[in-house]
Amino acid sequence: MSPRGLPKRQRLIGAWLLLSGVSLLGGALFGTWLESQLAISGIYRAALWLGCFSGGVTLFFMGLIFERMLFKPLRQLQAQLARLVANPEADDVATPQGWLKALGPDLHRVEQSWRHDRHQLHQAHAEGARSATRIRKELEAVLQVLETPLLLYDRHRRLMLFNQAADAFFSHTSGVGLGKRLEALFPLTSLERVLGQLPNSGTPRELLIPCDNRWLKVVIRHVPESQGEILITCSDATAAWSNAHGLRAELTQALAPLRQHTASLTCAIEALGQIRKQDGKADALLQRLEQVAGEESRALGVTVACVGQLVESLQQQGERLVPLWSNDFWQMLDDYLDPAHQLITPIGLPAWFKGDAPALMALFSSLIRHLSQYMAGRFFEGEVSPSNRHVYLDLIWKGRPIPERELASWLHQPLSTLPLSPCISDVLRQHASDVWSIQDTDGQHARLRLPLPSVKQQDAPGTAPPRPEFHDFGIADLPSPDTALADCPLSSLELVVFDTETTGLELRKGDSVISIGACRIVNTRLLASDVFDAYVNPQKPISPSSTAIHGITDADVRDALPLLPVLERFRVYIGDAALLAHNAAFDMLAISHKGITFDMPVLDTLLISRALDEALDGHDLDSLVKRYCLNLPAGLRHTALGDARVTAELWLALLPRLEARNIKTLEQLLRFQASAFDREDASAS
Repeated sequence: MSPRGLPKRQRLIGAWLLLSGVSLLGGALFGTWLESQLAISGIYRAALWLGCFSGGVTLFFMGLIFERMLFKPLRQLQAQLARLVANPEADDVATPQGWLKALGPDLHRVEQSWRHDRHQLHQAHAEGARSATRIRKELEAVLQVLETPLLLYDRHRRLMLFNQAADAFFSHTSGVGLGKRLEALFPLTSLERVLGQLPNSGTPRELLIPCDNRWLKVVIRHVPESQGEILITCSDATAAWSNAHGLRAELTQALAPLRQHTASLTCAIEALGQIRKQDGKADALLQRLEQVAGEESRALGVTVACVGQLVESLQQQGERLVPLWSNDFWQMLDDYLDPAHQLITPIGLPAWFKGDAPALMALFSSLIRHLSQYMAGRFFEGEVSPSNRHVYLDLIWKGRPIPERELASWLHQPLSTLPLSPCISDVLRQHASDVWSIQDTDGQHARLRLPLPSVKQQDAPGTAPPRPEFHDFGIADLPSPDTALADCPLSSLELVVFDTETTGLELRKGDSVISIGACRIVNTRLLASDVFDAYVNPQKPISPSSTAIHGITDADVRDALPLLPVLERFRVYIGDAALLAHNAAFDMLAISHKGITFDMPVLDTLLISRALDEALDGHDLDSLVKRYCLNLPAGLRHTALGDARVTAELWLALLPRLEARNIKTLEQLLRFQASAFDREDASAS
């Protein structure tokens, strides 16, 4: 019997058949010798041979009985207990068979008691954490609407919180991700002195830091009364500089030809006046001056239009104009005016436009308060009409249009609900817009029309995708990154789980990688959005048998990068993490010795499963998913990223079983994993 439990089924059956064969052979030899010595016949000869073979036959049938009634039920019980430890929410445990059948009620009682205790524990935990969850959700909501990129690092300079603005601001780099170090995002030499001099009171320090092709204005401070956490906010100083020296510079340059054309036109008009005082003999000069005046007038018109466009662009760039969906705007305005009644009914086709929603809501609410004398009813309709460069936002009512004189006086009224109480004309100027009122063709309805900048996108706003992970405060409790990796607890280990797809299974005979997929586990959390997924151009045809498995064709990889650039990106993605794969020997062979060094520790769920359950068969990925009742989306298998996600879920299921065996550090796990290594050839999982 193995020191870890039951022996492998193949070894047990081999030993049983060997003993049975030896016993039968020994009986046959012994019977032959006795028959030659005793010279018996008849019933005595039959009894002799029956006695000689009885030991081997008995051993054979006893082994058969033990296999069916004891060893097979023991292996089933081992698999059921492994499933219960790894996945307590799995389906009910099956009743043991054979001689262990009487344990069925006891095993069922243990299972029910365990689940009841877990349920009670979860309830207590949920009640205690409800307040914290509410605060966390409120914090998330506030963070995600902030337009300023915000990052929070722990005392070891690992990122444990960031908002969507930061995710978008640093979308071109891989340095933003839970658990990633500060130096992965900023050049640490620029921050080292500031970090060493930061006061604990939370007083901020500002500095400019070069990042790629732009300068960032970084405000950095300690979080007061914390464990050394660092809060960083960023803004693009280059963008502000470009704004000041971009459109404004173009506007300044446009003023020179504008002055030149104006001066030329003025001189031409003065010359025309002098010629008219003469006796009419200078017809040629008069014709020339008229030509100059015409040319300068046209050039002046073009320059004025250009200046107008620059002013409009500058105005829109500096204001808070964001894309708005018309139906959403009408709904917001309706709720703002009277939540209990539907005052505004959207009609026509909805569309996108750009605007400052609070300012527009204040503008329309001010208008509606002054419409009572022009209305024949109590309700409004809202409509949008796209044009070439604008979207006409129309508020429609039954009644008369507003006179122009009334509109002119209304434009000077202040909007007290907005900061600094701007006038309505200020809001219109902010949107480079105007407003007028017209009568509809039916003669019964009137409308107020407001042209607003259009937006190119056409589709209606859809359901937001699942929000990726933006924070994990548990990172602050992880051991220092300077701690020896061998002593790192498994629950604190940062892992990159990866898988490869190849042109075939014979890597040593020329088959190559065509896809690499990976995901990240930080603090025992599988991050949904932190993934690596890339096709690779193998520069050779993909075999039809391989395409039948993973579905990748030559057309899919035709425009992909070769292997070396993809491996360079993959190495950057890994960072300081350890690697994890299922049947890692195959995947490491696929990416090793290609010009990029992968010298980090490598864990293999195939070897770990073998070490945990040596007596059980089936350690391939599909068998383990079934054994541990892992609930996975359909179609996840046999893609590089999909298999990496499956392997990550399997790792999280194996962790409780490793902890039950007091395997808690990376060094212990590597020794445990090595005990299951054999010389079987690596093959595809």
